[in-house]
Amino acid sequence: MAVDPRNTNTLWASVLVETLARLGLDLAVICPGSRSAPLAVAFAQQEQIEAISILDERSAAFFALGHGKRTHKPVALICTSGTAGANFYPAIIEAHESRVPLLVLTADRPPELRHCQAGQAIDQQKLYGNYTSWYSELALPELSLNQLRYLRQTLVYGWERTGFPVPGVVHLNCPFREPLAPEPQPQTQEFVRMLGDGIWDEFFAAVIPERPAIPRPSGESLDRAFAAWFKSDRGLIVAGVAQPHNPKRYSERVAQLAKTIGFPVFAEALSPLRHWASLNPQLVVGYDLLLRHPEIAAKFQPDLVLQLGDLPTSKVLRQWLQQLNALTWVLDPGDRNLDPLHGRTVHLRLDIERLPIPDPVVPPSPSQFCQQWCDADAKLARALSSKMSDTRQLREAQLPWLLSHSLPSQRQVMVANSTPVRDMEWFWQPSDRQTQVFCNRGANGIDGTLSTAIGLAYEGKPTVLISGDLAFLHDTNGLLLAQQLKGHGHLTVVLINNQGGGIFELLPIAQFNPPFQEFFSTPQQVNLEKLCAAYEIAYSQIKSGGDLKDALHQFPQPGVRVLELKSDRPQDHAWRAQLFSLASQLELL
Repeated sequence: MAVDPRNTNTLWASVLVETLARLGLDLAVICPGSRSAPLAVAFAQQEQIEAISILDERSAAFFALGHGKRTHKPVALICTSGTAGANFYPAIIEAHESRVPLLVLTADRPPELRHCQAGQAIDQQKLYGNYTSWYSELALPELSLNQLRYLRQTLVYGWERTGFPVPGVVHLNCPFREPLAPEPQPQTQEFVRMLGDGIWDEFFAAVIPERPAIPRPSGESLDRAFAAWFKSDRGLIVAGVAQPHNPKRYSERVAQLAKTIGFPVFAEALSPLRHWASLNPQLVVGYDLLLRHPEIAAKFQPDLVLQLGDLPTSKVLRQWLQQLNALTWVLDPGDRNLDPLHGRTVHLRLDIERLPIPDPVVPPSPSQFCQQWCDADAKLARALSSKMSDTRQLREAQLPWLLSHSLPSQRQVMVANSTPVRDMEWFWQPSDRQTQVFCNRGANGIDGTLSTAIGLAYEGKPTVLISGDLAFLHDTNGLLLAQQLKGHGHLTVVLINNQGGGIFELLPIAQFNPPFQEFFSTPQQVNLEKLCAAYEIAYSQIKSGGDLKDALHQFPQPGVRVLELKSDRPQDHAWRAQLFSLASQLELL
């Protein structure tokens, strides 16, 4: 029998969980608590859904976020009443902003125990504000076939809304009266007996997984766009953050479009394009450093831009595009405004894989404009290689360059926000290693970085996290999740310990001390080796590029390990500044 008839709550919760199982839910992350006991019991008994227990709600939510990023499928996130659900909030904001599907089930007190100091009761109505795709409070469980039908259909609709019109968060608040444990209630057992066993096949018959509909722009809009693109000989494709279901297919389609219209492609490191690089000979990855050269920025200007998804991280690129104010098409299937520059922008609401790219009789050659950008990028890459290879001391900015050359194929990389993600955009070189790169770039926060990486690694490919010390320490409760990877995945943390917030060295506030050191760089003195020992996590220190390469080619048994790089923040900032000036030292025009 698909339902648990022991009492009203077990019947209600088992119908809820059985519905989710039939819709295709694979994983439920459950935080311990009393009020959520009916849900925990139901998920624990459902063999088609893997249920795992995670103590800390914030870590649990980011773990679910990471898993959802990798699989593109909703993860159910369950907690008890009170402030437990509030701890989900940062990850829910990130899921909304980065369009990751999550189904959040917060258990709650019944209405008569709210607003009366009953304990562990807060106002959970629309707890996450506008950061959900849909919210509803479920009715209290009762012995009614009509109410069970209501529950089933509410779950069906909620599941649909995790993916439509764009992936995001659905929050269902779930009140329960006691008994919360599966204590037998004769009236429930009699109710189920009266319904008969045969009712349930019919009850669940229409609960089937459905792919959400995908909107498309009109043919007239597409005709206008292609007419403009074919007319231009100084067009530019800008490919930002992208985590498609099929990275290779995405890269092939972008390459096909670039070759068809003859445009160069600026590819963010968080896009698959840098990691399936041979598919696209018109790839440009050093655009940030090149645009720091005033003559390059002035001479190599496009007359139109085709933006794929979000803009890249580069502030230099954004400022350049804003100043140009070129006519821009944004290609993205979602319903968001992806134009932070407020330019002359047309949104085409579809993804590159569904764009009907014409097949020209004679494929055009890259434009002269495209060739200029590609040649400049190749010269810059050679200069970077010389600089990176000749440096004896291992620097922060070298890490992404070294990883792009030495990381084994088909690995996952999670990169923390602040300096690491920027170093990655500046210095990660193109290859065919088919690396899948992830970052919480929706809200750009450092919270939950470690937990997200463990969620990515769980039952996934071996994963590397590149993190600064502050992002790592901000999520030390994520170390509790290390046990979840035993037998289920591997995570290597490349931990840059520069004793503070390196990103602030790049900002004007660095010139004002005090208060810079105390309130911005926030130096810390945690012994990371001892911290790892407390959690029984493997630790070693890396001092050279050779150390890093050796460690990367010796992925250990499932679990977590930490490789610490101790660096001097001011010296590394000065060395990075030398790299920024490279383009101005080259003959590029």
